[in-house]
Amino acid sequence: MSKPLIGVTTYLDQARWGVWDLPAALLPAAYPRLVQAGGGHAVMLPPDEPYAAAAVVARLDALVVAGGADVEPVRYGAEPDPRTGPPARERDAWELALVEAALASGTPLLGICRGMQLLNVARGGTLVQHLDGHVEAVGVIGRHEVKPVPGTLYAALVPEAASVPTYHHQAVDRLGAGLAPSAYAEDGTVEAVELPGPGWALGVQWHPEMGEDLRVIRGLVAAARARRG
Repeated sequence: MSKPLIGVTTYLDQARWGVWDLPAALLPAAYPRLVQAGGGHAVMLPPDEPYAAAAVVARLDALVVAGGADVEPVRYGAEPDPRTGPPARERDAWELALVEAALASGTPLLGICRGMQLLNVARGGTLVQHLDGHVEAVGVIGRHEVKPVPGTLYAALVPEAASVPTYHHQAVDRLGAGLAPSAYAEDGTVEAVELPGPGWALGVQWHPEMGEDLRVIRGLVAAARARRG
């Protein structure tokens, strides 16, 4: 059986390489390497028109929504906190449309950091715009422990408390409709959410692409294979 095709969303930013300094669709190499290590083929999904999301998702076996900029607070009905970063409006519109298309079609979905927050917002939830203790230093990935909630999809993949790579200053506040928390940090921060039901939709607040534990990505790949039949 061929490997499942897994789309990964990208940044849209100014970048320099060689002699060039141009707008670029960017994705840290750790993301496609994670998908490949988990048994999938990775394809990059740069921001596009939201109306195209359903057609794009229809060609994928699974979707990964990558980390990145803070979700614009207007998306969940809030005024921006002074510590909230500048918006990435093209990414917000495109990735929310992708999330909604994946949920509507039953396409397996993994949200990573920002991706988990977008999953929550897509379901009508809100975000804490700033919290301390989950960033070790600017540009430095830290680690802390998360504990799974028994009986959840995440707990079936990772049944024990685990140390995870973390870099975030925002988190889930009010859970979106139908979502259930599936892991917590020691300070009570929701570290994973999922959508119970026949599909496979999981968001993790940490960065599995920066670690060695492949159980979450292997779970996504297995769900992609099962759905493809």
